[in-house]
Order: sequence, then C-alpha cells, then structure tokens
Amino acid sequence: MLKLKQRLPIIATIIAVILVGGGAYYAGLAIGASQSRELIIRGVSDLEPDQQISTDFSLFWEAWQKLKDNHIRGEQIKDQEFLYGAIAGITNSLKDPNTVFFEPEDSKKFEEDVTGNFGGIGAEIGVRNEQLVIIAPLENSPAEKAGLLAGDKIFAINNEAAAKLDVNEAVKKIRGEIGTQVTLTIVRNGEDKPREITITRGKIEVPTLKLTVKEGGIVHVQLFSFNENAPFLFYRAALTALMRNANGMVLDLRNNPGGFLEVAVNLAGWFLDRGDIVAIEKFRSGKENIFRANGNGALKKLPLVILINKGSASASEILAGAIRDNNGVKLIGEKSFGKGTVQELFDLKDNSKLKITIANWLMPKGETIEQNGLAPDVEVKITEEDIEAEKDPQLEKALEILKEEIKKYSE
Repeated sequence: MLKLKQRLPIIATIIAVILVGGGAYYAGLAIGASQSRELIIRGVSDLEPDQQISTDFSLFWEAWQKLKDNHIRGEQIKDQEFLYGAIAGITNSLKDPNTVFFEPEDSKKFEEDVTGNFGGIGAEIGVRNEQLVIIAPLENSPAEKAGLLAGDKIFAINNEAAAKLDVNEAVKKIRGEIGTQVTLTIVRNGEDKPREITITRGKIEVPTLKLTVKEGGIVHVQLFSFNENAPFLFYRAALTALMRNANGMVLDLRNNPGGFLEVAVNLAGWFLDRGDIVAIEKFRSGKENIFRANGNGALKKLPLVILINKGSASASEILAGAIRDNNGVKLIGEKSFGKGTVQELFDLKDNSKLKITIANWLMPKGETIEQNGLAPDVEVKITEEDIEAEKDPQLEKALEILKEEIKKYSE
C-alpha cells in the first residue's frame, strides 16, 4: 500500500545501501580488486555503534570479472546492466514478492500505474504461494472484458512459462503497444485444466468511484482504487448520500487492489469517531505506529454493509477491517486477498527505485492481514453462470441484509 510521501502498504538490506550509491559501488570495486579480500562496513544507520558486518566482497568482484571475460555476450553487456542485475539479485534474495527493484524505465511505468493512466490489459497482478495470480481486473478493462477473474493463476504468457517470473517481469511481458494482443494461460479455482485467454491491450484509465442509487433510498458506492482522486470523489459521494437522506449504503470494495494508505485513513474518517484506530503499522524492531481516524464521522450512523472478495487487497482490507472492528459492520462476499505488508518507495540517484517491505499491517484488534485476509461475516460466491447471466448474488445479499439493518435502525 502506498503512502503519499512514497510509502506503500501495495514499505534495507545493508548491502543494498552500499551498492546502490554509484560512487560507493565503483570505489568498492577498486578496493576489492586491488587491496583487500574483505570489506568492512561501518556506520550503517541500522547498526549499533559497536557493531560491524564483515563480508568477502572479493567474491562478488571475481564473479563480475569472470562473467565479463568469459560469457559469450560478456563484452556486449554494459557495466550499468551488470549493476542493475546485481541490485535485482540482492532484492530477490529476500524472497519477498512485494520488495522490488525498478530500473529507470520500469520506475516510470510504476509511477504511471500509481497515477492511474497507462497502457496494458488493466489487471492487478500479485504473488500468492509463489504463484503469479490476478488480484483484480479493473472495471471495464480489457482484462475484465476478456473474462479474467480475481484469483486466476497465471501459468504462461504468450506460451512462455511464468513459473519463475516475479511481478515486475510478468508486467513487462504482459504490457505492449495498444491494439496488440497477449495470451495468458490461466488455471481457475475449481478447474483442473488450464485455459487460454487472449486480451487486446488498450489504454488503461484506472476508474476510481461509481455511485448508484438503489431502491429504498440505498446508495451503492463502488470504490475501485485508493488513488489520489479517491478522497475528493468519495467526498462528493458522501455529500450525495447525506443530501438525499439516504437510508443506507453498500460500500463495494470488490476487486479493489488498494493504493495509498492516507486515502484509507481519510475515508475511514467518514465512518469512525475521531481517534478510532484505523490500522497499526508494526516494524521488525517491534515499534508500532497507530493510524487513527481524523474525519467528522458523518456517515457513522448510516446503516452500512461492505462487499469484499478475493480481489480486495491492501487498503481495501484496511478500510473494511477498521470499520468492522470499530463499528461491527458486516462484511459480505468472499475472503479478501491478504496483502498486509507495508512498502516504502526509495528513489535512487539515476531515477531507479527500490520498493522495500518495512512493516506489517495489523487490524485495530491486532489481527494480521498478510496471508490471512478478511473472512466475510456472510459468505456469498459468484459462479461463472452468474457472470454469464449478469447476476450479482453478492450485491443482492448485501441489499437484503442492509434492508434488515435499516429496519432495526428505524425501530
């Protein structure tokens, strides 16, 4: 997930700190090659004053030189490419799919994703149990129109096996020129055989919010992303609900992969009392940061239910969990994705970036989101038959339960 000052809860290693500063890298190369087989690292901010870390960096320089001298393409590879490969290797050694190194070109694409306007198929991709999966197809995206569903496992991209790809590499292969096609081989939950889905790439406009007024004075608010536009758009939706004297609200967070932390806290302020806990950020040191609602709670007394599914992740889980923990609001649908770690985005000197996991998210009552997700209070599944018939049993159940809540409130 993102924080507006470049912290993500979709947040270092000591070696990375040393290597990514270009001058330190080349200085280290010279030292390792000509003076010492062992490099002593001191003064790193994470270490106690009397601590030091010893490692034999000459092995790294030796491997570098062997590759340059002996690989069939060794003379063709630029030193900068070697450096990026080394940083990527260090990053991957953490075996954390949410900790990623972005080369400058990939960094630009990542920023486009966050700001919500880019080219591709329009699907959020993640890793679950070392398997690439579709977290959520975006509303009205080529991916959704082609039939991709949250939870689909990606086994191949254009007939190339995807088993060893990280998210960044998969995105590179899936993206392409607008109008061209990409074929994903996927396995869907409950199915034994893979299926191929061919998608025509398009310009992706990430939707943010859609409001529909239902029968009985109920507003259905679909929130698709916790991006920079969400607070203002939700403000307008909240005003609409209040000015229409709405009887209740369905907050629909299905297939919402998350976004900025500040947005989740901002939106929680509409439903919670000022000072209520929204989420707890727990670091490896044991230190905790507590994020509290600071809004006006204008919607707290409005009867509410929340829709979630396996495509609800990160900020969606934080908002839904905070409202349930504090207000006892029912969650309806399917278990959420379970993305509960905090990433921070670090800018490097050449416009490359490191996205590093620095903490875990906990719910107000202390439960961990990562891997666990949120279990709905009322489980309702959607079948492919429902989709083909354009039925939405989850929304139907949400409206049914909300009407019951409205009756209780009016008694």
